[in-house]
Amino acid sequence: MATSAQWIAGARPRTLPNAVVPVMVGTGVAVGEGGFVWWRAILALLVALTLQVGVNYANDYSDGVRGTDDERVGPMRLVGSRAATPRQVLTAALGCFALAAVLGLVLVLVTQAWWVLLVGAAAIAAAWFYTGGKRPYGYRGLGEAAVFVFFGVVPVVGTAYVQTEQLSWAALFASVPVGLLSCSMLVVNNLRDVGTDGQSGKRTLAVLLGAERTRTLYVACQVLPFAVALAMVPITPWAALVLLAAPLAVGPVKTVLGRAVGPALIGVLQQTGKLQMAYGTLFAVGLALIF
Repeated sequence: MATSAQWIAGARPRTLPNAVVPVMVGTGVAVGEGGFVWWRAILALLVALTLQVGVNYANDYSDGVRGTDDERVGPMRLVGSRAATPRQVLTAALGCFALAAVLGLVLVLVTQAWWVLLVGAAAIAAAWFYTGGKRPYGYRGLGEAAVFVFFGVVPVVGTAYVQTEQLSWAALFASVPVGLLSCSMLVVNNLRDVGTDGQSGKRTLAVLLGAERTRTLYVACQVLPFAVALAMVPITPWAALVLLAAPLAVGPVKTVLGRAVGPALIGVLQQTGKLQMAYGTLFAVGLALIF
């Protein structure tokens, strides 16, 4: 029987910036466009958090029953470590998805934007089929593309929309660096596991590209967000605030370029999350000061 601490570890707290940052940035856009609604922002955050935890548990379940987590070097896996049964982890994942759906339905009802239901359904389907089902797309090198869409574009644009009830070009543009930073979390995670994933038949993008090209991809995902934010300076000079977070990128980039492998990359995941949170906070403030 898994302990509370093990369930929390299984939820992978270090990945939660993937949920928090897009909502912060989307809310920053809403504030800048004069449409901030605090309780809708909180609901959007809860949706994002429950989806993130849900996808982590779903990944734990699917990889665990396939045996691809048996030789994991990263954070603890509930199924792979036998701390919890597959059924328990599956129930936790489905419970998170159900809660996210209910919270999202509230936002649909208040905005009367029924098409958002389709977006929400697509997000849950993407969360499950990343490693679930007979042909998981995460095993075919498509994980980063899905993360860019569902932890970048969709939550940033969606968070801004449910508050302002308008689709915004500023939100779409702002979603690009957010998506890239979310991708960097997955890239370094897959770089860490490139050896064991390849052996178990899990063909992530890191496996397909090879370790060296994956290191280059990680660096690009760290550097490009700053370039995109600077490109938004003509819209809001305050977007340049993100440069204050740049020093946080130095450590993880040096470690990755220094050809660190396996457990040595676990700390990079934490450092990447700190950069993501700092960048997201500063970017959200910059967007909120657009006028």
